[in-house]
Amino acid sequence: VQPKSKKTLARNGVKNIVVVEGVRIPFLQSGTTYADLMPHDLARAALQGLLNRTSVPRDVVDYIVYGTVIQEVKTSNVAREAALGAGFSDKTPAHTVTMACISSNQAMTTGVGMIAAGQCDVIVAGGVELMSDVPIRHSRKMRKTMLTLNRAKTLGQKLALISKIRPDYFAPELPAVAEFSTSETMGHSADRLAAAFAISRLEQDEYALRSHTLAKKAQEGGLLVDVVPFKVPGKETVTKDNGIRPSSLEQMGKLKPAFVKPYGTVTPANSSFLTDGASAILLMSEEKALALGYKPKAYLRDFVYVSQDPKDQLLLGPTYATPKVLEKAGLTMADIDVFEFHEAFAGQILANLKAMDSDWFAQNYMGRKSKVGAPPLEKFNTWGGSLSLGHPFAATGCRLVITTAHRLKKEGGQYGLVAACAAGGQGHAMLVELYPQ
Repeated sequence: VQPKSKKTLARNGVKNIVVVEGVRIPFLQSGTTYADLMPHDLARAALQGLLNRTSVPRDVVDYIVYGTVIQEVKTSNVAREAALGAGFSDKTPAHTVTMACISSNQAMTTGVGMIAAGQCDVIVAGGVELMSDVPIRHSRKMRKTMLTLNRAKTLGQKLALISKIRPDYFAPELPAVAEFSTSETMGHSADRLAAAFAISRLEQDEYALRSHTLAKKAQEGGLLVDVVPFKVPGKETVTKDNGIRPSSLEQMGKLKPAFVKPYGTVTPANSSFLTDGASAILLMSEEKALALGYKPKAYLRDFVYVSQDPKDQLLLGPTYATPKVLEKAGLTMADIDVFEFHEAFAGQILANLKAMDSDWFAQNYMGRKSKVGAPPLEKFNTWGGSLSLGHPFAATGCRLVITTAHRLKKEGGQYGLVAACAAGGQGHAMLVELYPQ
């Protein structure tokens, strides 16, 4: 399908950077098939899937950047361990970044910067998360005792330290999806945000049902072509996401509030679930891609990162980032054919749509004269989103970008907008342009 003719963006001498291909292993609900693996196993599978899909020679790749949020201490630079496991040369540098739910967004834009600066021509970026096996620490008292015990030289010193251990030392420190600065879980923030924008429980359930329904349709229609099979060692080959479960408003309405009890509106049915998964994307300068004989899928154009109050505006990153990236590129909302926003919670998405469509919010909170406008739903996350496909924190950004490229080609559009919120009150938006067909 040929895209309709639209604006051409001025590049001002900056290299054209293209997406050659992007893949992901199936996103699975935590505690299921991937539970016995390690993060680098998932990242390695995504890298191998990308290599199989593109046949790119490993020695052509100049650099690898991976994102992750919940780090495994044994493989803190998971990019390096996954790259070695996937057969990349030990001469290929790799590093890991973390920026909460926009970690693979950061991995991609780090690659974009390296290519634009002339440091590299070929970058692999990606993200991985294994929520099935998060690190659980001993209490601080126990950690301190164990470290001191390790340095004790005599049996007497060791016994003296052991005698000081009390039952409460054994209480573990469990990780929580909570803001360090506010100690508030993201679910509580989503509940307050939904209340602030007067978004009802029914509206949230309706949006969540929409996400699952569209994802199911896309899955059954063969549209989710970024998914590559993964043969799990000792288990079956996984071929599709397993969190897509269209229900009914009646069934969804029976669930109790998950965070603010008993009157909250955020429930397991209208929230993204804990997910395991990994993604990878192949970026090149346009010149290099064509020299290697590739037909790129899309250009990566302008992008921005934003930050705001992590308490009251934790999940409003798309609202703040969207007008900035559009102004940077000289585009308007009317120029965008495909919108792909990260769905942390149904209430978060609906709050962003309301904020983007509010002159009052733009004037009082953003210092803008007028609203940017809300994306039309017929262009918005039409193949499902994080609520249904799953959200392995650091892997979602690459999924958003490659889905945008595939939708642009399928729907005959030219420009797509990717946006996401992240912990810490941060956010990201990026413009993707379909490569000429």
